[in-house]
Amino acid sequence: MPDPDRELNFAREILGSRSFRDVPDEEVLAEAERLLEGWMSGEVRMERPKLYDHYALLLLALTRQVRALEARVAALEGRDA
Repeated sequence: MPDPDRELNFAREILGSRSFRDVPDEEVLAEAERLLEGWMSGEVRMERPKLYDHYALLLLALTRQVRALEARVAALEGRDA
């Protein structure tokens, strides 16, 4: 169980020592969901200024997932993506 007094850094918890380019979008989404659920439920504390700054990591992963899904839908519909 995490130390309830420790404030987590959103991006550092997801990335560790890796570059954002080295972390698969699926992992970013899963870890972001875990962290945000914990934060919203009060189970973990987040560095609030960093949380807002690091939403870019989550938004990038979501944007990539949307583009991939749009391409899959276009392929299924028989049109170019």
